[in-house]
Amino acid sequence: MPSGNSYTLIPMTSFVIEYYSNEGYADLQTLKTMINYAQFLKKQLAIEMFVPVDRDGNVLKMPHHLKSKSLYDDGDVKSDDVHDDIKSSDEEKIYYTAQEKCFFKGFEVAYNGYSLIRILASYDHSIELSFNKIDSTFQSLTDIESLAGAGYEIYLSRIALKAIGIKSRS
Repeated sequence: MPSGNSYTLIPMTSFVIEYYSNEGYADLQTLKTMINYAQFLKKQLAIEMFVPVDRDGNVLKMPHHLKSKSLYDDGDVKSDDVHDDIKSSDEEKIYYTAQEKCFFKGFEVAYNGYSLIRILASYDHSIELSFNKIDSTFQSLTDIESLAGAGYEIYLSRIALKAIGIKSRS
C-alpha cells in the first residue's frame, strides 16, 4: 500500500498480503484495519470523493485568486482588493473544507457539462473518469473496490487513511 510518501488504493487481497507481511502477525488492531479497508472498498463511488463539492453536490471551482497566485507574489494588497479578499477568503474556506472531505488526492475537473463531469488525475492524465450527473454514477465503476481493480495508481487522502485506521506519514 505505501508508495513513497503516500498510500495508494489497492485491491483487498493485496492489502491483506502487504499489511500482514509488514506486521508479521494478526493482532486485533491489524484485523480491525483489514475490516475497515474492506468496508472502505464497499463504499459507492461519488464525485465528492475526488473533487470538492458544495452541499447540493455541485462541483466547486477553485477560487480564481488561488489559480493565479504566483510563487513570487509579494503579498501587497491594494485598497481596491480588500472587498475581494473577504469574498475570496470565504470561497477559499468553503473550497478547502470541501477538499478535505475528498478520499482521493490529485484530481481535477477537466469538463463539467450538463449531464457529465470528466475528472483527471493531475499527476497522470491517463487516469480519466466520467461521472454521470443524471444518475450519480461513474462510467463502468460502481464502488471503490471496482476503482481499486481498474489498475490505476490512485493516492489516498488523510481522511481516507483515517477511515481505514492508518496513521498518515505526513
